[in-house]
Amino acid sequence: MRILVWHVHGGWMNSFVRGRHEYLLPTLPEGGPWGLGRGGRDWPASARECAPGQLREEDLDAVVLQRPEEIAQCQRLTGRTPGRDLPAIYLEHNTPKGQVPSSVHPLADQATIPIAHVTHFNELFWDNGRAPTRVIEHGIVDPGEQYTGERACQSVVVNEPVRRGRVTGTDLLAHFAQQAPLEVYGMGTGALNGLAGLGPERAHICGDLPTAELHAQLARTRLYLHPVRWTSLGLSLLEAMHLAMPVVVLATTEAVRAVPAEAGAISTDVAELARAVRILIADPEEARRRGRVARAAALSRYGLARFLDDWDELLSSVVSQHHSHRTRRQPQVHQPSSREDGARSTAPRSTEGSSR
Repeated sequence: MRILVWHVHGGWMNSFVRGRHEYLLPTLPEGGPWGLGRGGRDWPASARECAPGQLREEDLDAVVLQRPEEIAQCQRLTGRTPGRDLPAIYLEHNTPKGQVPSSVHPLADQATIPIAHVTHFNELFWDNGRAPTRVIEHGIVDPGEQYTGERACQSVVVNEPVRRGRVTGTDLLAHFAQQAPLEVYGMGTGALNGLAGLGPERAHICGDLPTAELHAQLARTRLYLHPVRWTSLGLSLLEAMHLAMPVVVLATTEAVRAVPAEAGAISTDVAELARAVRILIADPEEARRRGRVARAAALSRYGLARFLDDWDELLSSVVSQHHSHRTRRQPQVHQPSSREDGARSTAPRSTEGSSR
């Protein structure tokens, strides 16, 4: 299939574009939210950049939407309305905001575009209204078992930690930094410099690194910390588990499904998590044992092959249903009977669909 999809969430796209389809990525010279294209990433050639003005010339099979505004944008650029003229799926990356659990999804008041949630928690907590829903859990490109744990410190990956504050558990970082030194990676982490409890003697702000370098650095730390209160399941957490790192995790949102207790520690009791940090820092062999459990759990649930198979199934179903509905809506052309045309037809009966 030829699929239109905007580059919105780089981590998720890194897995999605490794399927068997062709992926058209709108690209603008200045990049930005509507034209990031490949974004300089090492993706397969089937992830093809395309100028927005050329989309009308493309023979699209489907569009995967990720923002409500993309419906109008797709219609403007392709001349086809998602869900009506073009098979469409809305991918919801996020937990609901506002009056949870009564938050109404932007696509709740329609039934032609299914919503694909990335976690069961999100599907449960969003009010999806009439929209059909499907959960396709994350799939990770396996970085391999790289864990050494040679540095007796914790690591955490968080983007824009100061702006997002309590959502990402930024207020908890100083407490965990008192248990063991903390390395903080991600976009916008420089804003943490100077915050109380996160001075250079307790926290090392490492910034945003390329993926391969990030994995190598994480794998050298003793454990991965996931203090997030309210986001979808973090891909960095799943990557750390694939690296065979033990993980210390706040038991919120989908984390309770993703992380077995034997993979490190998972709890809503911050004091209990702090004790787990001290244990893993003091006992490298125990950390290594729990890391192996984490990797096994991640591979069994968040493998790339299962992820791509699930998306193939959903895309095929949506495209097939779309064409079936369009066929039923088309007016039937009246064919003259043998009495009307004065002769008996000798044309063979159609066998469409029976031999292919």
